[in-house]
Amino acid sequence: MTDPHDPTAQSFDPASATIAIVTFNRSGLLTRLLTSIGQMDPRPGHVVVIDNASTDDTTEVVDSFRERIGTTLVYRRMETNTGGSGGFSEGMRVAYELGSEWIWLMDDDVEVIPDGLAKMARWAPRFKSIQGRRYDYDGSEFYWQYRVAVPLGIPIPFAPAGFDESGYKPMNSGCFEGMFIHRDIVRQIGLPDPRFFIYWDDQLYGWLASRKTQSVIVDEFVLRRTREIKQWDLGIRHLNASSNAYRYYIMRNRAYIKHYYRALDVYRPVLFGLGTALTFGKELIRLVFVERTFRGTSNLFRGLRDGRRIARDTSWTPMPPLAASDAADAPGGQPAL
Repeated sequence: MTDPHDPTAQSFDPASATIAIVTFNRSGLLTRLLTSIGQMDPRPGHVVVIDNASTDDTTEVVDSFRERIGTTLVYRRMETNTGGSGGFSEGMRVAYELGSEWIWLMDDDVEVIPDGLAKMARWAPRFKSIQGRRYDYDGSEFYWQYRVAVPLGIPIPFAPAGFDESGYKPMNSGCFEGMFIHRDIVRQIGLPDPRFFIYWDDQLYGWLASRKTQSVIVDEFVLRRTREIKQWDLGIRHLNASSNAYRYYIMRNRAYIKHYYRALDVYRPVLFGLGTALTFGKELIRLVFVERTFRGTSNLFRGLRDGRRIARDTSWTPMPPLAASDAADAPGGQPAL
């Protein structure tokens, strides 16, 4: 619960925050997340659920929470599956147009710690791009690679896990499973790029945010994963199982990162190519040691092939900044609930 004597918490209005969730055919997991939001103290002003054209009972599940979640629930069902990238882009758009000062992004396979928003509130007066911590499915402390080697375009796997007395560490990345970001930064860098579909989209978006503000990961546990994922245990680090779709987009989407780097004049061909080679090697290791197979390498090569075509597209442009004037301030600017 928010401490009424904490001046930094007092300067944060929970009603100014929106939780934006992306879901696809996982109504059981979504039920757990919405239940945990209903148990929060304090709760956000809005909860936005973006449904990527689920074929299960997701719509009915959302409707069942409208009267019992304790805050305003906004539901958007996409016409097609736009992937996590398209879902988070739409969720950010809806939250922004609702006039939200803070937007908290989440997948459907987590639940919120009851005082999660109060914990983030303590940091909101100081920073505008914040990542909290989360527990893994087994209750262990999940390690997230919060630093990017920019010339390589890949995360740094050995960035220190510990925190000092400040309680935070600078980051130049992002994770849509828990990104807490201020509307000012969203306005400056625009919405997440839906063209990624899945993978690299949140890392890039977090990096773009870090170019506009001091981005941090804070020593606050605010989420808990609710889905078990097959892993190869490397001690404090884990290598998760993947899928053929992920393998394809991991390689294909390197082309989108290359486009952004070129647009921002940070692209270094040799180093970026090394980052792509290291990514390819990591995915081979994941196949062999986590999934115990060699099948799936064709998806890596297919992603590389399609990425080369995307990289040659001279008509490509980055996602634009949002208009300086907030859409929510205009007559009729707020979307229907």
